[in-house]
This record gives sequence, C-alpha cells and structure tokens, in this order.
Amino acid sequence: MTERPSTPRIPPLAPEEQDDEARELLAGIAVEGATASDIFATLVRHPGLFRRWLPFGGKLLAGKLPARDRELLILRTGWRCRAEYEWGQHVLIGREVGIDPADVERIKEGPDADGWADFDAALLRAADELHDDGCITDDTWTVLAGRYDERQLIEVPMVVGHYHLVSFTLNSLGVQREPGVPGFDG
Repeated sequence: MTERPSTPRIPPLAPEEQDDEARELLAGIAVEGATASDIFATLVRHPGLFRRWLPFGGKLLAGKLPARDRELLILRTGWRCRAEYEWGQHVLIGREVGIDPADVERIKEGPDADGWADFDAALLRAADELHDDGCITDDTWTVLAGRYDERQLIEVPMVVGHYHLVSFTLNSLGVQREPGVPGFDG
C-alpha cells in the first residue's frame, strides 16, 4: 500500500491568502458533527471545481438515505481507501447519528464481523463490492431493495463513489486531520 503523505502536498489556504471568492465559498460551511476546515480550505484552491463539488456532496449528506446508513457506507469506504482524514471526520458524524464505538470497530472488520444486523452487513458489503468490483451483487441488491426505494438505491453507489473520490483526493493531497479528529486507532 502506498504511504500516505504525513504533511500536506497542497496546504490549506490560510485566511490571509483568501481572496473575496475564497471567503465567499468558505462562508457558512458546516459539517454535521465535525470540524472539517482543512478539506475545504485545501479544495477551495480550485474555486470552479469547489463551487460545483460542494452542492453535490451536500446533497448526498442530506439525501434520502437514513443518516446512520449513509455513515456506515462512508465509514466503510474511508476504511477501505485508507483515508484517515475521511474516516476521522465521519467517526465524529457517525457518533451524532447513532453509530456507537463498537460499531466503529466492527466497520473495520467488515460485513462478516459478528454483531451486525443483516441490513447493516448488506450496507458494508455493498461498499466492499463497489470498492472491489465496481458493482453491487444481486444478493446484496436484493437485501437493500427490500428496504429502500428507487431513490435510496440510486444513492447507495453514488455515496460510495463520491467518498472514493473524496478519499482519493484527500490521500493524494495529504490533507491532515484537525486536532481532536480521531484516526484509525482512536
């Protein structure tokens, strides 16, 4: 596995470096249950992309999936991508939506770990299948379709795909966790 940068390859845009456009784009950004300033202050260095990406990510965070289910998908994706920044931010968000510490540890073990309800295991399995093969299997799809409507089913691969994009970007740019954001071992 490729070593993750221990320092930013592209540093967050410092407040004194921000122009009016950057300040406008960064104004009022809040992530439920987390402090995620470095991701935004880094990505705002590409204002056109940032302006388009932010609403899409925001839509997925406020989409049709139940918040706990969404966070299980995101956490498993962050774990599989070895994206410690994304993992830590969503551990904090996950706590706010009912993911307890035992669940967080089990997410690392995957869908076959003892203690998962069948549907939770199917969510983790969907994230793994998308990560490994780019497609949810029929068996996993059937479990998800037993509870989710069409919009929710569409969101499952969109959430996993989006958080692959975010994880790949954070890993490659070397975005570092803010103080108080847990890592893989905390």
